[in-house]
Amino acid sequence: QVQLVESGGGLVQAGDSLRLACTASGRIYSSYVMGWFRQAPGKERLFLSNIRWNTGRTYYTDSVKGRFTISKDGPSTVYLQMNGLKSEDTGVYYCAAAFEFGTTAEVYKIWGQGTQVTVSS
Repeated sequence: QVQLVESGGGLVQAGDSLRLACTASGRIYSSYVMGWFRQAPGKERLFLSNIRWNTGRTYYTDSVKGRFTISKDGPSTVYLQMNGLKSEDTGVYYCAAAFEFGTTAEVYKIWGQGTQVTVSS
């Protein structure tokens, strides 16, 4: 089973850009759907975006559409390019793998440890 590790988080100012990476320990199977989620302290884990590995088709929640871009590289890496960051984007960002398309955390079966993103005004 694939293991996921996120990287690229940090402290930035509002309006800045940041690119997160999620690296799998092995090849991501073509049938997987890879997603990004964000969770702030005391809040639920929110879906941001996903990508169908076999086709590259992407999907975004409205709050990030036009600002964030999900992409893949090679057999084992997923990126989340975040532009025009806002204070409300602050939280722990997780990548995850699902065996079918979905936009809820329950659908995703493999999770990384998360990486902190803090956006100051």
